[in-house]
Amino acid sequence: MATLPTRAGNVTLEDIAKALDPNGRIAAVAELLNQRNDILQDMSWLEGNLPTGQEASIRTGLPVPIWRTLYGGVPPSKSLRVKVTDTCGVLEARSEVDKLAVELSNNVSEYRLSEAVAFIEGMNQTFLQTLFYGDVTVNPERFTGLAPRFGSTGGANAQNIIKGVGATALNNMSIWLVGWSKDTVTGIYPKGSIAGLFHEDLGIIDAFDSNTPAGRFRAYADRFEWRCGLHVKDWRFVSRFCNIPQTVVTDVTGGTNYLIENMAKMTMRIPNLKACTPAFYCNRTIYEMLRIQAMNKSVAALSLVEGYRQFETVYMGIPIRICDQLLTTENVVV
Repeated sequence: MATLPTRAGNVTLEDIAKALDPNGRIAAVAELLNQRNDILQDMSWLEGNLPTGQEASIRTGLPVPIWRTLYGGVPPSKSLRVKVTDTCGVLEARSEVDKLAVELSNNVSEYRLSEAVAFIEGMNQTFLQTLFYGDVTVNPERFTGLAPRFGSTGGANAQNIIKGVGATALNNMSIWLVGWSKDTVTGIYPKGSIAGLFHEDLGIIDAFDSNTPAGRFRAYADRFEWRCGLHVKDWRFVSRFCNIPQTVVTDVTGGTNYLIENMAKMTMRIPNLKACTPAFYCNRTIYEMLRIQAMNKSVAALSLVEGYRQFETVYMGIPIRICDQLLTTENVVV
């Protein structure tokens, strides 16, 4: 007997059954797909001054004073400015679950809340992937992330890009140092909109069956929306250590020394660490190496600081955060 195709993205009776425990209640879910993206703890957020994002004036030149002589005139001078505009994207997801299927769970509210948790995690991961790798020249509906802005040493911000050695194509990693504040680097949301992830309970609606275009069914519906972007007002408050080959992880001591020496260089690229909230971001592979050395106390600059129910790895007083959206397969930065 032929099997009818299921509607992609819709919760099925099988999904409902998997969500129930033997007593018919919503089972506690082991969120195996959840990631650590601690950058959300640090990011500042700013309401944009445009319906589409943020426009800022950046000073690019200073007035030129002169040493004046007696009876000598002083020519007028001025500072130079340029305008920079960063746009936002709209990240959205919808949930439509057959009313009958949800009611089989015996607890409609609890089931819908359990499903919402997964949507929020998916939104977070998609946002952070764009925060690092988004490029409006490739995907104009998104916003431009950090990697395209710091993706070549041929630009004005070349001094803040530190390149590793031994890199090969699609076999590289990066460490980022970002100094967050509304005057340096910040997340943005459009003027007049709501900050953060917005959830709209659409109630019970008529949903359409994609296999039977004229067919409808009653469904519980939810909509999730996040209007967000990234504004880099002062590029000097971002430093990238890129082209880190994966082979570094095979040498815990030498590899860690290689990393921390370049992390020291990164701190010197930031004009004033006290004028922002700085943090390092790396993937789990690099973090593991740094944490081992911090435990061994073989590197004085690395330390473990006790926090709420956990220890944080710190480099020269700056926290090091795990971001699972940072790849181990980056292209070589030239």
